[in-house]
Amino acid sequence: MTDYFVHESSYVDDGATIGRGTKIWHFCHILPGAVIGERCNLGQNVVVMGGARLGNNVKVQNNVSIYEGVILEDDVFCGPSCVFTNVTNPRSHVPRRSEFQQTLVRRGSSIGANATVVCGATLGEYSFIGAGAVVRGEVPAFALMVGVPARQVGWMCQCGVRLRLQNGSGTCTTCGAVYREEGGILRMIDPPSRLG
Repeated sequence: MTDYFVHESSYVDDGATIGRGTKIWHFCHILPGAVIGERCNLGQNVVVMGGARLGNNVKVQNNVSIYEGVILEDDVFCGPSCVFTNVTNPRSHVPRRSEFQQTLVRRGSSIGANATVVCGATLGEYSFIGAGAVVRGEVPAFALMVGVPARQVGWMCQCGVRLRLQNGSGTCTTCGAVYREEGGILRMIDPPSRLG
């Protein structure tokens, strides 16, 4: 008896670890060595390879492949058809398993539909990657990134609302969290005062 749900059309191979309360929907494949935390939700046609790790409460929308070397911390959101890679210069006829690079998506980050995260990138906590963006490097915590290649165009609150800073400070209009930017780094200095 398992304490997670797997749709009858999906496969969870022996050697995969699935946390309590996780739901795996239609046509998914979870390979040996994959680790998925508690209360995750994997939409249709999701593949999680061995060596990939998902924290707790991760939401993965339809048509996403999470390859070896990809680490999604708690509360990460992956939009429909977003893309991860694990090799920068793939060739079908040249083995590159020894060259796989880690991709780290920190707690609370959101990746928009059809966005691409090139291997070796680290997405800071609560960063927000816009739909269709292509991320090739480091992303600061709370950064709003858009475009090809992705560039920072602003800041996002932990609750997912765009922040408007004045003189390096700002308060979220939805949850009341207060932020301060110094040297290109945004920090929350007061937690939310109301629900986002």
